[in-house]
Amino acid sequence: MAPASLILLGATVILQVDLLPDKKFLLLPPVNFTIKAINLAQVLLRWEPNTDQEQRNVQLGYHVKINAPQEEDYETRNTESRRITILHKGFSASVQTVPWSDRSLQPSSWVSAELRAPPGSPGTSIVNLTCTTNTKANNYTHLRPYQVSLHCTWLVGKDAPEDTQYFLYYRYGSWTEECQEYSKDTLQRNIACWFPRTFINSKGRDLLAVYVNGSSEEAVIKPFDELFALHAIDRVNPPAKVTAEIEGTCLSIQWEKPVSAFPVHCFDYEVKIYNTRKGYFQTEKMTTNTFISVIDGISEYSIQVRAAVSSVCRAVGPPSEWSEPIYVEDSKTE
Repeated sequence: MAPASLILLGATVILQVDLLPDKKFLLLPPVNFTIKAINLAQVLLRWEPNTDQEQRNVQLGYHVKINAPQEEDYETRNTESRRITILHKGFSASVQTVPWSDRSLQPSSWVSAELRAPPGSPGTSIVNLTCTTNTKANNYTHLRPYQVSLHCTWLVGKDAPEDTQYFLYYRYGSWTEECQEYSKDTLQRNIACWFPRTFINSKGRDLLAVYVNGSSEEAVIKPFDELFALHAIDRVNPPAKVTAEIEGTCLSIQWEKPVSAFPVHCFDYEVKIYNTRKGYFQTEKMTTNTFISVIDGISEYSIQVRAAVSSVCRAVGPPSEWSEPIYVEDSKTE
């Protein structure tokens, strides 16, 4: 489970008058605390300051505690926040008033709210949801020179009726799309989805939200959602135009960066050289797109290169597949 992200909104609350606090000064909990689903895998938490709060020369804030689906807490001086999180397990949180600077004061009691898990029969939701993205050159516009595809697969729930049909949606930032291209099993149930073009930014840092619900005449199908970090699911393209030549005792290999929105300095490479005569592999890691090796003896070489986006440009993810092998041999080979 990829980690959740947080955007805080709202007005800062400062209760301030001219009296000093005393031992009887009590903080009252916020009122009208609500949690509302506002988008796929996104909720809005909102509350109001307690109008019965005695006003003193004290700056107040709020301590928010997420109880489910994953425990976490934070403090804020705002009166609402947006939370990106899975919702198929439900969502609950608590909030209390806290002194922002004078920690000698005791916080208020907690108030809580929740979103219940959506209805559905057990065992009917999809399982084993996996998604991958891939970047291709976009020859149709200069405004978006690259396009990102999305491919997701899943398994049918073990107790889903035979007439179950599933439907997939994704959200990236403010964009939400429903799948139009499905693959089906032998019972004509959707088990995979393909978006040839999406609104996903391959260099973006937002989480990708994927949501799958379903329908059946025999049962209520429980929905499922998941969050994906792009760096973890991106299928980086292999390096392009790999070439090699032997001059004397030097094997020189060159290639171009993969098709990607990331610039050339954002890639690390690994070169794999197979000596077909001696039967051994040599692998080398580097940050440039050229490799020169001294060779010893007459032989033929099989060469492949793969790439990964460097940690200087985004979080580390899996490398690309190896490029198709190319073969080069010493011109003195008989």
